[in-house]
Amino acid sequence: MRPPVLLVTALTPIVWGTTYAATTEFLPPDRPLLAGTLRALPAGLLLLAVTRRLPRGDWWWRSAVLGALNIGVFFALLFVSAYRLPGGMAAVLGAAQPLVVAGLTVLLLTERVALRTVLAAVAGAAGVALAVLTASARLDPVGLLAGLGGTASMALGLVLTKRWGRPEVSLLTTTGWQLTAGGLLLAPLALGVEGLPATLTGANVAGYAYLTVVGTALAYTVWFWGLERLPAARVSLLGLLSPLVATAVGWAALGQSLTPVQVLGMALAFGAVLFGASAQVRVLHDVSREAGARGAQHGPAEPVGAGDVLGHKTHEQRHQRGGQRVTGPVEARLRGGTEGRLDVTRTEAVPVREGLDDLDLGPALDPRPHGAAVRIGPCP
Repeated sequence: MRPPVLLVTALTPIVWGTTYAATTEFLPPDRPLLAGTLRALPAGLLLLAVTRRLPRGDWWWRSAVLGALNIGVFFALLFVSAYRLPGGMAAVLGAAQPLVVAGLTVLLLTERVALRTVLAAVAGAAGVALAVLTASARLDPVGLLAGLGGTASMALGLVLTKRWGRPEVSLLTTTGWQLTAGGLLLAPLALGVEGLPATLTGANVAGYAYLTVVGTALAYTVWFWGLERLPAARVSLLGLLSPLVATAVGWAALGQSLTPVQVLGMALAFGAVLFGASAQVRVLHDVSREAGARGAQHGPAEPVGAGDVLGHKTHEQRHQRGGQRVTGPVEARLRGGTEGRLDVTRTEAVPVREGLDDLDLGPALDPRPHGAAVRIGPCP
């Protein structure tokens, strides 16, 4: 994969790392569900207003499922775990997401996850634990289950986003669908549990605006853009940057202190991201994937021309083509309408060479015994 794609995709977890400080410093306290709702729903409606496209067919329920997994359920469980698991334990559970994505990639996608990616995920989770955990961390059962559920929710959302692809609409459009669906799922929960704040200050409005436009609309668009071009396990590994950036922002902007162990953990996690980013992933082409997604998988396109010469037709069938003869090199090409769909895992057609002795001149002109009109074999 091209490094620029990795770098651009990495901007999303970097931006997400700054949202922790924005939430604590600019938003009203004790309203995490409302914060999640106002992150997702306005951003989704904004993108829908720009693109003016609604889902069609299966993409109504697919958008609802992806919006719930990537946004609604994930945000809700994330905030519950963050409130009930002090000491950064929620971040540690989130750091296990690359391992979950790697497992789901093997099960739901026909991709082999490189051992390097798995090792990087383990090392990265350990590094995040060293960077954010404190001695006072405790394991609350409800918070622990919520953290694991949130991790599994977004991991499944990433893999399904990769599997289903994108219909013939823009990336902004599908991102808007997901954000709107997730926001609509969160809205009644936030209003019923927390309600609206009595007043909003200018700082509150600025904080919500930053989270909505930068931290959600732009960040998720870039995230899904990278997911279309990178393996899901590698994209998830980039998510380890989020707690690292949050810790660094807390130290640089909020005056929070860092211990040598935390610095070591940050270095370990960052090194794991770099190590895993260079992994090679072999994709096994699955022609049974659903055809409704953008770039839908097709059956392997059959070569025409050279493919016929290579044995799809017998010698007698080739001589019954209405008198047409092959008079030169036969170019391997695809049937009309299948350009760009040749499965790269198939063997390409072998070039065909025709010499003088290969020409079918007929008994009147060439009484010598002669073979087939076309000889199969590689060119010298």
